[in-house]
Amino acid sequence: MRGSTVAFVSKLNHLSLFATKILRNQHQFYTSKSCCSSSSLSFRNDPATLATALTYSANSKCILLGSQIHAQIIKLGLCNDIFSQNNIIKMYTKCGFLVRGLKVFDEMPMKNLVSWTLVISGAVQNGEIEMGLGVYLGMRRTGLVPNEFALGCVTKGCADLGNKELGQCIHCFVLKVGMEKNPFVGSSILNMYAKLGDIEDAERVFECMDHHVGCWNAMIGGYAQCGYGFESLMAMSLMQYKGIPMDAFTFINALKGCLVVGNLNFGRQIHGLIIQSEVAFSTVVMNSLMDMYFKNGGELYALKVFDRFLDKDIISWNTVFSGLSQGDDAREIGRFFHKLMLTGLKPNCVTFSILFRFCGEALDLVSGLQFYCLALQFGIFDEISVTTSLISMFSKCGAMRKACLVFKSAPFKSIRTCNEMISGYNLNCRHTEALNLFCNLKRLGLEADECTFSSIMETCSKTENQKLGRQMHGSIVKSGFASHGYVCSSLLKCYVGFGMLADSFVFFNGFERLDLVSWGAMISALVHKGYCFEAIELLNRLKDAGGQPDEFIFGSIFNCCASISAYRQTKSVHSLVVKMGYEKHVFVASALIDAYAKCGDIENARRVFDQTARFRDVILFNTMVMAYAHHGLVGEAVETFEKMKLAVLQPSQASFVSVISACSHLGFVEEGRVFFKSMKLDYGMDPSPDNYGCLVDLFSRNGFLENAKHVIETMPFPPWPAIWRSLLNGCRIHGNKELGEWAAEKLLQLVPENDAAYVLLSKVYSEEGSWSDAAKVWKGMRARGLGKDPGCSWIEI
Repeated sequence: MRGSTVAFVSKLNHLSLFATKILRNQHQFYTSKSCCSSSSLSFRNDPATLATALTYSANSKCILLGSQIHAQIIKLGLCNDIFSQNNIIKMYTKCGFLVRGLKVFDEMPMKNLVSWTLVISGAVQNGEIEMGLGVYLGMRRTGLVPNEFALGCVTKGCADLGNKELGQCIHCFVLKVGMEKNPFVGSSILNMYAKLGDIEDAERVFECMDHHVGCWNAMIGGYAQCGYGFESLMAMSLMQYKGIPMDAFTFINALKGCLVVGNLNFGRQIHGLIIQSEVAFSTVVMNSLMDMYFKNGGELYALKVFDRFLDKDIISWNTVFSGLSQGDDAREIGRFFHKLMLTGLKPNCVTFSILFRFCGEALDLVSGLQFYCLALQFGIFDEISVTTSLISMFSKCGAMRKACLVFKSAPFKSIRTCNEMISGYNLNCRHTEALNLFCNLKRLGLEADECTFSSIMETCSKTENQKLGRQMHGSIVKSGFASHGYVCSSLLKCYVGFGMLADSFVFFNGFERLDLVSWGAMISALVHKGYCFEAIELLNRLKDAGGQPDEFIFGSIFNCCASISAYRQTKSVHSLVVKMGYEKHVFVASALIDAYAKCGDIENARRVFDQTARFRDVILFNTMVMAYAHHGLVGEAVETFEKMKLAVLQPSQASFVSVISACSHLGFVEEGRVFFKSMKLDYGMDPSPDNYGCLVDLFSRNGFLENAKHVIETMPFPPWPAIWRSLLNGCRIHGNKELGEWAAEKLLQLVPENDAAYVLLSKVYSEEGSWSDAAKVWKGMRARGLGKDPGCSWIEI
């Protein structure tokens, strides 16, 4: 996206400087214009009027107005009025200030069932689920019998905690007091079992209930939530057959089932039923319908729905932004944002979160800064979702200074903002800062979660620091995340990355339950570290266990076939991909193109590209450029790069990695240098670490060693092991002993246990005829207990 995308803000001058200045002063707090001061309001000594005002404060999330009304209630002497105190509790919990609500609750001389229910509900809604369950138990000890709302909140809490045993206890209590026929309670229990993944128990609950429309909705939604899309649609069909009238929630849950199935035609049939029903003009249903169309590849249908219904809210616009952001048409997003501003609706934190993340993916810092200025103008800057999206955008665009300013100026630091910052540091190869932030979490009063540990294990893997990796593993075990699938996947990748294959398999085989994510992580890690035959063997184990490989596993296997030039395996897995319907998936298609190209079959690679190029994806073009480069077809590579620009596709940093690598392999130094410079000059794109790595490789391979050294010394990233290896390999090729010694010293400072530095330096000496120096290197290598990994050759029989 270029600066002209958002026309009405494109006249901002010196935008980057302006945004940086704002970031430094972002500690200022603004009060929303929608919150009026109670000093301008006159209250009667009337609890009903005060309750109405408190409800307004709660719905508008205006804590300032709510606090002033609370003060007015105290002034009017209504502290002992249970009705007023309950409304105050409700206001504080809805505004997210649970502690204040609890304080009011504790100070109440008399409490009724509504008081207890409001606190339970508020605790669960604010994420303090264990506290909510504790308050529930306290209420039971007083002898009060919970109502349907308290029981609904408690069952939701059990589901969110994943505590099936406690949920079953609540279910038994419901049966004991005879509330199982209550539609709200029954639906809540059904939802609880569905969220816990126990669809059989959910079905049993459904069979025992009076089949009210709410119960049907819960069952349809439960099927969709557990991944049973067809069953969800069948339940809806049965509901229609029995003549039970459908409401908005019926269609919303059925559309979720369509998303699970991934069938656009089913979605269109439900659309027809919606038109015939009484909810044809319901905004919430139209929003769900658009979401279904976008996620099932029916963008045109989604936009037609959007254009035709009149009662649009901000969620409608956010759904469109979210759907369009999955593509790469920046101008379309800019056009719709301009339309939104003309309607008079105010963008919210979700709007800007989507836009910031899109700009980050598009590497469009200019438009991102324009949206940021608007977010400041609207007073939406201290929401956690906006802060994390901003950090993500700046990090992906390489503007780490701005990302750090956003992080430091955030009035409230959460574990989510810290996780985003650690990921940003990793992305920009600033691993020391990532580790420092992790170590400072305790000082910030924050506890690491699964995302934190996953990101920090990535840091350990990239720095190739085995000792630190084991320490982090210990912290994960102590923190109770050792069995979490997401964290386990990161640990697997880390151990395979360290080359500790035996430990990785022990860890993998020790899993109580192997889900597809764990299989995918293990296969991906094995492929990444070159253990290709082990990866293929693991794929066979997955198939023998009755598992169905997904698109990511197929992509990893094709990468594996490419690295060992396994042509027959490539064709075999290709047929399986076609059989399972993954041949049009971009990730699979790009990996397949690469595999055929590296197996020497450029014609099949071109055929796969031609079949999928109509999807107009940058990744496919990047892969084809690289495929041509490997076959020495530099003309075709550059031509494909130009076709990508003609297709109105914004080249990504990976695009330039491909085309500069093509120039590197074929010795086109000047052309590669021009492509690198064009990133900033023509596209306003800051080169990534990979782009600098390609430039260093271009210079090193072709004898421009001083230029390569200059790039390493002046680039905005600290050097990493691979870039030193590129320079050292160039010194070996072109016989530069002095520079080779310097590069080897720098490489050994980063990874003292890596054998590549010793092997390459010994080759520098031996190829120059300095055999005594080469012998000293080998002797020093053996003294450290290191050995060169044996090379191998193979043929396919």
